[in-house]
Amino acid sequence: MVKDGIVLGERYEILSKIGAGGMADVYKGRDNVLNRYVAVKVLKKEYREDETYVKKFRSEAQAAAGIMNPNIVNVYDVGVDRGLYYMVMELVEGITLKEYIAKKQKLSPKEVISITLQVCAGMEAVHKGHIIHRDIKPQNIIISNEGKVKVTDFGIAKAASSNTTSSNAMGSVHYTSPEQARGGFSDEKSDIYSIGITMYEMVTGRVPFDGDSTVAIAMKHLQEEIVPPSEYVPMPYSLEQIILKCTQKNADLRYPNVTLLAQDLRRSLSDPNGDFVKNGASAYGVGADTVMISEADRRKIQNQYDDEYDDEEYEDDYDDQYDEHYEDDYNDRYDEDDYDTRSVKSRQNRGDDGPKPKMSGVMKMVIILIAVLVVCAAGYGIGNAVGLFGGDSKKTEEERKEKVPNLSNLGLTEEQAREAAEKAGFKLEVSGTKKSDQEEGTVIDQDPKYGEEAKRGATISVVLSEGPSTVTVPDVTGDDISTATEKIEAEGLKAGSTTEEYSDEYDEGEVIRTTPSSGKEVEEGSTVNLVVSKGIDPEDEKVTVQSFVGMPESSLTSWAKENGINVSRSEDYSDEVNEGRIISQSLTSGEISKDTTISYVVSLGKDPDQDKPSDNDNNSDSNNSGGNNNNNTDDKENGDDSGSSSTDGPKWESNIDAWAKEKGVKYNVEYEKDTSVPHGGVIRYEENSDGSYTFYVSIS
Repeated sequence: MVKDGIVLGERYEILSKIGAGGMADVYKGRDNVLNRYVAVKVLKKEYREDETYVKKFRSEAQAAAGIMNPNIVNVYDVGVDRGLYYMVMELVEGITLKEYIAKKQKLSPKEVISITLQVCAGMEAVHKGHIIHRDIKPQNIIISNEGKVKVTDFGIAKAASSNTTSSNAMGSVHYTSPEQARGGFSDEKSDIYSIGITMYEMVTGRVPFDGDSTVAIAMKHLQEEIVPPSEYVPMPYSLEQIILKCTQKNADLRYPNVTLLAQDLRRSLSDPNGDFVKNGASAYGVGADTVMISEADRRKIQNQYDDEYDDEEYEDDYDDQYDEHYEDDYNDRYDEDDYDTRSVKSRQNRGDDGPKPKMSGVMKMVIILIAVLVVCAAGYGIGNAVGLFGGDSKKTEEERKEKVPNLSNLGLTEEQAREAAEKAGFKLEVSGTKKSDQEEGTVIDQDPKYGEEAKRGATISVVLSEGPSTVTVPDVTGDDISTATEKIEAEGLKAGSTTEEYSDEYDEGEVIRTTPSSGKEVEEGSTVNLVVSKGIDPEDEKVTVQSFVGMPESSLTSWAKENGINVSRSEDYSDEVNEGRIISQSLTSGEISKDTTISYVVSLGKDPDQDKPSDNDNNSDSNNSGGNNNNNTDDKENGDDSGSSSTDGPKWESNIDAWAKEKGVKYNVEYEKDTSVPHGGVIRYEENSDGSYTFYVSIS
């Protein structure tokens, strides 16, 4: 099952599950590009790895994609995303014909004819596209809330030019034609057989053939005569003959196409008990041989239905809040009193295949009387038409009132709408265009409205869609989320999701960019997603330490502020470093993180007290001058190489490295407390036995 909220193909957002079939689940979705609701059919998980079912799923999309008709559920798109095979279709809110039959138990003859005419209109477009549906049944016919009938589910459709049939081409067994059950060639007349079975169920509330298994039902389609529907319910003779003609076991005895079927259905409305349906073998000069089934054929049928996946119960959870005016629409369209529903036994009383019973004298008189009345009525009508009776009822064909067909918001182009209008006896003109969420160039409004009555030949004015209104995505880079949201909504757009990423350019909480990008033209009401800064990436926040010894204090503090380094300041006198310059700093090299603290000492200049020698110092110098010389001599004689930083060595810690490099020697540093030497100054240094030096630095 696909989770709600997932987006397929970066476009179709899944909102909720609305149906489930044998091979696929159906979800209500939203097309985020065209801003409209759609139905998304997704192949079930257990079939995604089966190439046979994947191929069948794709063939459904290919079969339906090229057909645009008001009575067909249109297919918009097909694709694969993250291993999910999906098909995007027109969303039709309503109920299936199967559910409608279950609610009413059985339908009135006028409803049966009206629904079947719309099915025929859709199937006419399908057959003109050289496609055979092969699974017509009430479960695959949807009645919208507006009363529109649409055929769906082309799961086992095939090209009309194909002459092969397999077990995967079997329709639902209660509605399958004998040739499909036998695994033979199927064509348009196979669909007509299924339409006939569907009509049978609508008028009687039951299917003609039922059994304990699919094979048993298939065998009945092949071998048993259908029980005339008038055995179960009173019904007009002509409608029964139409159903029986559709369900002939010999395909050559059925209607050759749905166009002729629709003609007889319309005629049945005006002549319910007319004997105009050409039925039986004599109608087409062919034999109505009984279908013989060999044991080999029986085993073949058994295997076909054993292998068939049963999609009989396709649980479409379409909105059960179907339009209660739907039934009224049919009741208004045809007057029940004009449609004779008395029970007839066609094969006993009016059949073409057997001898007609001898009529009694009374019956002959009744027929003669009816014939006389018909002639008189016809004469009166002709006389009235030419003005012989002074009447003003000269109604031409154009003055007849007809119901206006539905042309708007069905995705019809101007050409398709014109064809539908002319087919219903009207003309069409384009009165203008306007912005809408419908596809550009499709009909979005009409006058007169659908269902109103107008004179035959009148003009229907339609308005075409210019496509959705577009707006420019505003530039919100650098704004905080609240400000950016206000700007986006002010343009008629929606602020969508917010994601975060590190940025050196934008502070934390500021918008880095949007999707779609700023300046792009998008449909009004589209969603704009934000990418917001999390600040600088911690991995990028390392700072390389510099030495500022001997440099002005301002150089160190400016550098520290710019790089986010904390400092700790202290002061001391120095004979070597001028006032205001750095005597020493705790860290002089390497990489450190931001917020690290560096301690440094600023020079106060020379110590003024050192410029005033004391009496003790003078006496000491004069008394010990000789001794010092002797000591120095002794030291040199004894090989004492310890040196003083006051002569030729470095005087500050910061100078040690340069001195050592100049001498080409190694060194190490040790720290001692010595109040007589400024912090960071060299107290003394010694040459070690290995030639390296040890420097002693003051940390007072």
